[in-house]
Amino acid sequence: MKHSVKHSSTRQTRRGRGPAHRIGRSLAFVLPVVLVLSGTLAVTRVDWSGDPSDSVLAASEASSSKASSARAPHQVLRDRLLTELQEEDPGVALTHLQQAVNERPSLADHCATIARALGRAAVKAYGPTRAQSYARPVCDTAFASGVLAAHG
Repeated sequence: MKHSVKHSSTRQTRRGRGPAHRIGRSLAFVLPVVLVLSGTLAVTRVDWSGDPSDSVLAASEASSSKASSARAPHQVLRDRLLTELQEEDPGVALTHLQQAVNERPSLADHCATIARALGRAAVKAYGPTRAQSYARPVCDTAFASGVLAAHG
């Protein structure tokens, strides 16, 4: 018994590629651009020294910078140090301020402002005499000037 198989022949013409082809070509061009701009195709920065804590996804940096764009790093640091001043003492907060500025030199521009804020907060928490006893040359004399401004 012979089975006859019908083969349907389809002809492709060069002039009539259709809308699917145009959409595919558009997506092939637009999709990578959209993914890169949205941060989906971010590249990983690798720290070749072997310390895994320094490897950070660029996409996570981009998303965290969007989330914290309302709060700059110096504002976050100031708030954290003000909390430390309340929970521990101004000396601890000043030490951590100096460490933060040493680790991130970009914070140096804000060091004096943060130290003055710590000085004012120290006067409120400890009184002017005790607050002044914590003064040290972090960001020049900004802490002491903050104490003086809050006292005077």
